[in-house]
Amino acid sequence: MAEDTLMLNLRSDSVPYFQRPATSKEKWASKKAQKRKSSGIQVAPSKRGFYSFEKDPKTKDILSHEDTEEENEQTNQVTVSKPAPKAAAKALSSEISKPAQSNQTQPKSKSKHVGEHKGDDRAFIKTSSLFKNNPDIPDVHRPAVTQLKEKVFTSDSFAEQDLHPHLVATLTKVLNVTSMTSVQKETIPVLLSGRDAVVRSQTGSGKTLAYGIPLVQSLQAVEPKIKRGDGPLAVIVVPTRELAQQSFQIFQKLLKPFTWIVPGVLMGGEKRKAEKARLRKGINILITTPGRLVDHIKNTLSIAFSAVRWLILDEADRILDLGFEKDLMVILNSLNSTGPPRQNVLLSATLTDGLSRLAGICMKEPVSIHVGENAVLSSKSTPNPDTAQGQPDSFAVPERLQQHMVVVPSKLRLVCLAAFLLSKCKFEKDHKIIVFVSSCEAVEFLLTLFNAVLCGPKAKQQPLLSFFRLHGNMKQEERTEVFHDFAVCKTGILLCTDVAARGLDLPQVTWIVQFNPPSTPAEYVHRVGRTARIGEKGSSLLFLTPAETAYVTSLANHNISISEMKLETILSTLMLDDRFTVRGKYDSKKSSGALEQEVRERATVLQTEFENFVHADDNSVQVAKRALQSFLRAYTAYPSSMKHIFHIKTLHLGHAAKSFGLRDAPQGLVSSGNGSNKDRGQTKNKDKRPPMKKLSAKEREASLMRSEYACGIDGNSKKKKRKKKTHAEGEEDSID
Repeated sequence: MAEDTLMLNLRSDSVPYFQRPATSKEKWASKKAQKRKSSGIQVAPSKRGFYSFEKDPKTKDILSHEDTEEENEQTNQVTVSKPAPKAAAKALSSEISKPAQSNQTQPKSKSKHVGEHKGDDRAFIKTSSLFKNNPDIPDVHRPAVTQLKEKVFTSDSFAEQDLHPHLVATLTKVLNVTSMTSVQKETIPVLLSGRDAVVRSQTGSGKTLAYGIPLVQSLQAVEPKIKRGDGPLAVIVVPTRELAQQSFQIFQKLLKPFTWIVPGVLMGGEKRKAEKARLRKGINILITTPGRLVDHIKNTLSIAFSAVRWLILDEADRILDLGFEKDLMVILNSLNSTGPPRQNVLLSATLTDGLSRLAGICMKEPVSIHVGENAVLSSKSTPNPDTAQGQPDSFAVPERLQQHMVVVPSKLRLVCLAAFLLSKCKFEKDHKIIVFVSSCEAVEFLLTLFNAVLCGPKAKQQPLLSFFRLHGNMKQEERTEVFHDFAVCKTGILLCTDVAARGLDLPQVTWIVQFNPPSTPAEYVHRVGRTARIGEKGSSLLFLTPAETAYVTSLANHNISISEMKLETILSTLMLDDRFTVRGKYDSKKSSGALEQEVRERATVLQTEFENFVHADDNSVQVAKRALQSFLRAYTAYPSSMKHIFHIKTLHLGHAAKSFGLRDAPQGLVSSGNGSNKDRGQTKNKDKRPPMKKLSAKEREASLMRSEYACGIDGNSKKKKRKKKTHAEGEEDSID
């Protein structure tokens, strides 16, 4: 009788015979892997599994694979006695299943350690999360415009003006200024004649000296000589504390030969008791922020304006934009009630409707001084072209300023900013960069993140990046220290809000980066004006998302020409930093496709490091969430004229969250902006707080930026609590 036997077919490499059919996803992945392998790129091992004896395949699957796999297989026949077929199959299946399991789990263990590679066992970086599902970058239409040119310097010297010889010597020896700028040449004679003036000139053209020189000249000529006890003879109102400090330092230098004239400064963050003591001793040239001056008008008896002869509003349009119009009315009423007739001066790089109205209120037949190719000197205030002719106003920017923009999808904004800062401050020499963002929370987030990731233990290559911060929520001592440290350093990066956008003269700033676009083209002009000052070279970079490219056309309507910088050019800087490598050192002989893929992988490594730091602890996550929420609030505060460009509905919350190092958009963010009715309905029952007053876009912007220019007093809330019944009076007493 024939012996009963059991025949088994086995692969020679101990892998089960029947292979699981490939899915459509795996087929596409296989095609992509073959294409990348032909380009010389390491391909991840396939995760496609095999059938084992523990679970038999279906008959149709066996038949579909027999024809294709039978030719390449070497089979062994194993004879097993009939009495124990189950035991033999069980033992054999256990031996076969072991290598199959290890083969499947090996790629997963590698992917946990990003950036580690030895020989052929290199990690494979998936870039789909960062470079997939992004909106297409459109071709930016940049209309051809002719920029308004403004000649900065003239050949005329200060000695040709009717100035005191000691004042001319101070300008030459102390301030190292010999020739006048165009705005100084036009403004000084007008102010020396006693006329009111509205002065408009580009940023960095010397407007402070344009009014400072005639002011000092007129006060030093007063007979009998001015005494400290005479009180303020000139009041200079500026929007920010830093600009107040800067103006005070300039007047200290101008008044060196005229020691009997005493300058002084009042601003938020300082002790009111010390300021009152200085007012009692006497201040002749008073430099102040509007909120703090209103506070002293209401609460300080020793302040008097009976001798005021000059009122100067520097960066007057910004004072009005931030909601200080009521404070200015309080100041004007106080001056008009007690003071003699005075000379009024308004200065700015841009003129607005509010500034024209203010000029009509406080000035008598002002002279409008506009320095440009077609400079006009008239005896009447020039109406605003936006309202008078229906055409946008033209702005002058420094002639040696190179303006750039880059279109970046939201998910890549953080990596793109980091790559740009590395390229300028680490791989190039002597660059000082100012980065403008929309909120104080975003400044704190970026400072913490960049210091930890870009300047952390891995950053061994010199020079290390130096980051500074400046925003309105900082203490005054910190703001003063940062302002000084950044001014004297050779290379550094200042992360700041619009508190640094007006009037500040920070030396040797080479780049202005606007990470969040400004609310208006006028504000854009003031931001980029922090570089290329007084004839120096400078550059600017504006970040835009694909949905915001119409902003370029808006700038062109104001005769501002801007060129495009490619995203790939900025990200390619990561090839110079081996901290973000995946495949070893950079090889310039690789094909263009391989290099592009490596740039993407390095960007993914950097983004992964950002996200790992943010999610390392709950505190970092909360900081990132607050920064994201403040960004969304600021996005809703754009004026109505810009809503067709910057609208909250055009934002992808998940992509925006990734630009703050968050892997997912936090819940409830939609309701904080202009979310859907469904989302608002879900949180309606949870939030039992009383409804807040609905604010307009202009009021929201003012409230967001109010802390940047506040007087520094924290007693408003207590006053309101004492006067619950007279809520209207409490609002009138609040000080901004």
